[in-house]
Amino acid sequence: MELKTQVHNIPPLYDEKSRVLILGSFPSVKSREAALAAVLGEKTPKSVEEKKAMVLRRGVAMWDTIGSCEIVGSSDASITNVVPNDLSVILDAADIQAIFCNGGTSYACYKKYCRAKLGREAVQLPSTSPANARWTKEKLIEAWGAALKPYLF
Repeated sequence: MELKTQVHNIPPLYDEKSRVLILGSFPSVKSREAALAAVLGEKTPKSVEEKKAMVLRRGVAMWDTIGSCEIVGSSDASITNVVPNDLSVILDAADIQAIFCNGGTSYACYKKYCRAKLGREAVQLPSTSPANARWTKEKLIEAWGAALKPYLF
């Protein structure tokens, strides 16, 4: 596979009631949606609209740290030439009380490109990517649930 510039084309998901922001690095080809539903105490959504409604209902905002980059497939290790997303769009509109990064790449990008500009710390949680084979779904649900629980509706 060749290195290609990819532009993030998924808008941020938030509303004025959002209290927690979950940041990925860059949209991957696959994700573990069922794990997030379990953490939120919800049934796994069957459609994108159901997923959006589930997330917003529980006070969660979601986006990615990277707006565009060069990447091979979904390999975080191949990411170069990063242009970060402007996270202030969410932080200006909602009372975000905590920011959580989904894995090491998201956290590294947040520290490098966003933290100083926003003046806010973030917490790194284990990646929910299928590539993170060290973490079972059960362990992910436990770790994410413990972190998010104080902020959820």
